[in-house]
Amino acid sequence: MPVYGDGANRREWLHVDDHCRAVQLVLVGGRSGEVYNVGGGDERTNISVAERLVELCGADRSLIRHVADRKGHDRRYALDDRKIREELGYSPLTDFDSGLAATVAWYRENPGWWKPSKGL
Repeated sequence: MPVYGDGANRREWLHVDDHCRAVQLVLVGGRSGEVYNVGGGDERTNISVAERLVELCGADRSLIRHVADRKGHDRRYALDDRKIREELGYSPLTDFDSGLAATVAWYRENPGWWKPSKGL
């Protein structure tokens, strides 16, 4: 599992179900012409996410390998989602750990969906 640079780059994570729910809230209750940032409010380093994935997969941490960082790679991606929270009452419902565990379980239960694309 490649991890760019030292893995300390931070990202804000959001489960797809929460994202879809936010888009629906904007479609139904958002003001025309306005921009609504959708965030999860849960920042984690890339290395911590990689370590958690390895753990959930029951794999060895030695699978994680640091690779050369991309030029101009941002150290942090996050956004201000106060507007959608305050105006439309949005808040994520799926916490990171539960969402990641459910995603790993889905891939385990649906190999027919992803194995052909990997040539496995």
